[in-house]
Amino acid sequence: MFNFSIFAKPPKPDELVRKWRSSVRSQERQLDRQLRGIATEEAKVKRTIQQLAKKGDLSSCRSLAKELVRSQRQKTRIATSKAQLNSILMELTRQVALLKVAGSLQKSTQVMKSVNQLMRIPQLQHTMMEMSKEMVRAGVIEEMTEDMFESMEDDELEEEAEAEVENVLAQVTDGVLGKAKSVEIGTKPVGVVSQKQQQEQQRPLHADAGEESEAESDLDLEDMRARLSALRS
Repeated sequence: MFNFSIFAKPPKPDELVRKWRSSVRSQERQLDRQLRGIATEEAKVKRTIQQLAKKGDLSSCRSLAKELVRSQRQKTRIATSKAQLNSILMELTRQVALLKVAGSLQKSTQVMKSVNQLMRIPQLQHTMMEMSKEMVRAGVIEEMTEDMFESMEDDELEEEAEAEVENVLAQVTDGVLGKAKSVEIGTKPVGVVSQKQQQEQQRPLHADAGEESEAESDLDLEDMRARLSALRS
């Protein structure tokens, strides 16, 4: 970031705009990497859910399905953040055009609104706060209050989100688990479990698997949930 101390020569407006545009593009690439990482982990979780469904481990399936719902919500937030970053880029491009005419940067409520929203995203918060300070000094936005800096935390899944979990289970397991009445797989409605599938779900795990195998499985699930959580943060 530029040095705005009273002893340093202030950067030229066009230099500031170039710096901000470069920073915004960097944040876009970071979000793209996060999206790819989430997609990779989601594919692994879906395969695990399918395997656990065959064993009748409904509890673990539902736990992982909740992680998928949270990941889908995070992907939605990332898409919104990318749109806001693009909005900033477009406004900065407009500022360059105005700079040639007016000779100075102009105040922008659109940039202020987008920066305010992006500062609530944990992985973007530091960069956007630093950028906002520069924009305030350059006269592009007004100084923001402390309550604007609060981050957006991943809320616990509320009761109404249970329907999302059921739909995820139905989609991932082709209707073996969950509910999705409006979707059909082949000739069988999703969520309708055949007698053979019921027997397979109710069948206990092999006794010779032992406590050690179960413990390893639990560790694998915890590790999987931890990786997804880390990618969302």
